[in-house]
Amino acid sequence: MASPVTARAAGLGLRRALMAQLRDAPDGGVDFLECAPENWIGVGGRWREQLRELAARVPLTCHGLSLSLGGADPLDRTHLRRVRAFLDEYDVALYSEHLSYSSDGGQLYDLLPLPFTEEAVAHVAARIGAVQDALGRRIAVENVSYYAAPFQAMDERDFIGAVLAEADCDLLLDVNNVVVNATNHGYDADAFLRALPGPRIVGLHVAGHHDEAPDLKIDTHGAPVADPVYALLERACALFGPRPTVVERDFDYPPLADLLAEVARVRAILRTAPGGHA
Repeated sequence: MASPVTARAAGLGLRRALMAQLRDAPDGGVDFLECAPENWIGVGGRWREQLRELAARVPLTCHGLSLSLGGADPLDRTHLRRVRAFLDEYDVALYSEHLSYSSDGGQLYDLLPLPFTEEAVAHVAARIGAVQDALGRRIAVENVSYYAAPFQAMDERDFIGAVLAEADCDLLLDVNNVVVNATNHGYDADAFLRALPGPRIVGLHVAGHHDEAPDLKIDTHGAPVADPVYALLERACALFGPRPTVVERDFDYPPLADLLAEVARVRAILRTAPGGHA
């Protein structure tokens, strides 16, 4: 397998629509690729061979889609066994999931927000603990974008901090989601960052969003990374030190060269950030 992911590594979300371009691209454009295990578990034939080829050239991290950490349905133990086997096969050191729920008697195919309550903290922390036991490794949870919250007995940042402490897990900080939520819910993005437990942050995400109105942003992952997101990424790295950072793009794919230019801009931010390890 490829070399480990370092603190100043800049990566790209692996999507099948990009596979052919990534296989033909020269080495060095990305430091690592991030994939969703759900999109590759059980896949054979040429897709599996192409994934193996890429994983031999660049390291993989994984970002899950369907554990529904905050849901009420029982955890899917069969799926967890398959995820563990996938992570082991590709020597994945960083696995993350969303701090949300995505099932209710079946997959909802959306990432829905949790109530910011002590009861929700206890519930999701217990499920994260069970997932970590099943996978045999620590996981990171990602702060999600949301447009309405079921109930807020505490601030979002306090809720996240409480979950991290009680579950003893890590944080994948989605910088774009902070920009989106700060705009939509009227809080200060920098104050939000300062309240986070920096040592728990093991990775960062950046992505594009849609500006629907001056006070409404929609998290789309279908546009270039916006300047306010790059600016907040710089401030996050100045505050916490560099962390492996992924550029996410889920549709309306531009030429790979454009995505690699975004990765290069992220890499430049990481390389000039104080602290961390090269």
